Amino acid sequence: MGKLLKNKNVLVMGVRNRWSIAWGIVKAAHKEGATLIFTYQGEREKEDAENLAAALGCKSVYPCDISSDQDIDGLFSRIKEEYGVIHGLVHAIAYAKSEDIQNSFIHTSRDGFAIALNISVYSLIAVSRRAKELMTEGGSIITLTYLGSERVFPGYNVMGVAKAALEASVRYLAYDLGPLGIRVNAISAGPIKTLSAKAIKNFSGILDDVEKKAPLKRGVTQEDLGDAALYFLSDLSRATTGEVVHVDCGYSVMGVMT
Repeated sequence: MGKLLKNKNVLVMGVRNRWSIAWGIVKAAHKEGATLIFTYQGEREKEDAENLAAALGCKSVYPCDISSDQDIDGLFSRIKEEYGVIHGLVHAIAYAKSEDIQNSFIHTSRDGFAIALNISVYSLIAVSRRAKELMTEGGSIITLTYLGSERVFPGYNVMGVAKAALEASVRYLAYDLGPLGIRVNAISAGPIKTLSAKAIKNFSGILDDVEKKAPLKRGVTQEDLGDAALYFLSDLSRATTGEVVHVDCGYSVMGVMT
């Protein structure tokens, strides 16, 4: 076992299954000695979250409805009572109504737009505000984004707009929390097969395009993203904040005519 995150308490919000990016981050953090704390959104996700935590010998698994300030307050109160301090927070939470992903962007519903921004963006602000009270030794907050925030990917739709807002929020949070020694960054992950990705039209075509056009001629893996997260969670990134770093085998640097 490595030592990059030894004696570090890391809260991971959004581990849903073994195919998720968050699970790749969890495995990497565990390998480097982190003490991990899991959350799950609702009863439907409870069993999976508990099983994943148990697979790594982690016992701290808490419910948290990310749309409820009361739930968020309760979560951080419990963590403060049991751990006192946290050093890292992984925000791997995003949601949009299926009809607002499947339909053309122009048909995004008012309610669907609000839900996507609330769950995918405001949740980062809400948990960061509580986390700063427990990051008394400084710390690192990371979230996950995608190139759809910068370019049009038909089928990504309202989630692309939400990710753009998320990236702007990273910069403003980095400014607010910097004086406390807390860093805030985002990983813009290349497309990877997850259960959520199945909702995106022609996702297999996107994967094929990445393998053809990316300079490294391959797609990203859970391990790639987990190792990138280690940089941000560890002291190796002590001078890096407010950044959106693409981990996509170079796909994001290429032009459309390649």
